[in-house]
Amino acid sequence: MLGLGQRGTFRHGVHPPEHKDETSGLAIRRFPFAPVLIVPLSQHLGKPAKPVVREGQEVIRGQTIAEPDGFVSVAMHAPVSGIVRRIALAPSISGTMLRSVYLEPFPASSQEVADGIPCDVDTATPEEIVHAIQRAGVVGLGGAAFPTHVKIRAPEGKYLDTLIINGVECEPYLTTDHRVMLEQTADVFMGIRYLLKASGAKEAIVAIEANKPDAVRKLAEHRPLDLPVSVRVCPVKYPQGAEKMVIKALLDREIPSGGLPVDVHAICVNVATTAEIGRLLPRGRGIQERVITIGGPGVVRKGNYRIPIGTTVRFALQEAGTATNLSRVFLGGPMMGPAVSNLDIPITKGTSGITAFTTDETGESTGHKKVYPCIHCARCVEACPLFLNPSHLGLLAKNEQYAQMAEEYNLMDCFECGSCSYVCPSHIPLVQYFRLAKKMVRKLDVQK
Repeated sequence: MLGLGQRGTFRHGVHPPEHKDETSGLAIRRFPFAPVLIVPLSQHLGKPAKPVVREGQEVIRGQTIAEPDGFVSVAMHAPVSGIVRRIALAPSISGTMLRSVYLEPFPASSQEVADGIPCDVDTATPEEIVHAIQRAGVVGLGGAAFPTHVKIRAPEGKYLDTLIINGVECEPYLTTDHRVMLEQTADVFMGIRYLLKASGAKEAIVAIEANKPDAVRKLAEHRPLDLPVSVRVCPVKYPQGAEKMVIKALLDREIPSGGLPVDVHAICVNVATTAEIGRLLPRGRGIQERVITIGGPGVVRKGNYRIPIGTTVRFALQEAGTATNLSRVFLGGPMMGPAVSNLDIPITKGTSGITAFTTDETGESTGHKKVYPCIHCARCVEACPLFLNPSHLGLLAKNEQYAQMAEEYNLMDCFECGSCSYVCPSHIPLVQYFRLAKKMVRKLDVQK
């Protein structure tokens, strides 16, 4: 089945330039191995994994190097055959130091991936599929990095009726999901089989924005007839890919403040995550690489690459080539992706892309990006997809009124899409204010 979203789209939002044409037509290519790969034990929300290897130990590619530490935790796997040089702290995108496994590849290894115990979708129970997804180390590859096995099980007293496979990919520059849908179509549908059985949902919907007509056709033409899945086309608008927005657009269900998709009987799983489940579980493998887009004006050899987890941003940019006036680098896209302050941080499971800009785009050569006072134009209010008041929240953040922001103005509902910062004529970094404020609110809650 192929059709438009039942309600079309959501209210508000913005239309930033897409900048996808440079990489959307480029097939996925395999990336070379770095001299050293750094695998953080915390690449997901929840407890870090527990290492099961020691320094000096030889490992083979795909081998489990860290076990889950509890239910909200996932396994880690060796992205390369080599030697564990050390287990020590390494820098992360958040600025904190994370315990990590440093691996040095064997130079002459064939780098074959080790198979494990297969999980047969036809004979496995829902509980066995959940366990297999956890053992495979699968998390949300769209950027959230929430453990997928936790998401797909409805809590007691609740149920799921609809599985949404999120192939919207509304973030500018990124074409990772687009290429996965074109090149791993069979994996996507196999992953849907696993997810439907594990979650108990009765139907699946693959959501794709209208700017990917080739992916829409490919999935619609290859849809298995015995699978209760449809392909829906969404109008192009940012942030259509956010789970709150895509659920509203397709099902006309509104997730309550502070709630989750399960509260409206839906679950939203990224299409690349789905493809990895379909690719890995039949062979009992774990995630040791992922597809990312390396692009932006600051990159010479733009493209979509299957890259080993643990590759540093510095090595990735060196291999792709950069402009001489490189100014700013984001992990992910420029709207929601955090800016990189240290190029020696590793690519993790949640890294969907590397987007690089020069001084020409960031304005550092002309100084035209100076921040000015708020002029109360209300453009941010008109852009916010959650109908918050970013202008007033920004003023409260500057005055450190964090508790009031959370209690009276629903700060914690903000999912940091960046629409407010994008439309602000004064160039006020509103989303950065909100990220800091949310951290302070969580800190205050812990202190209480």
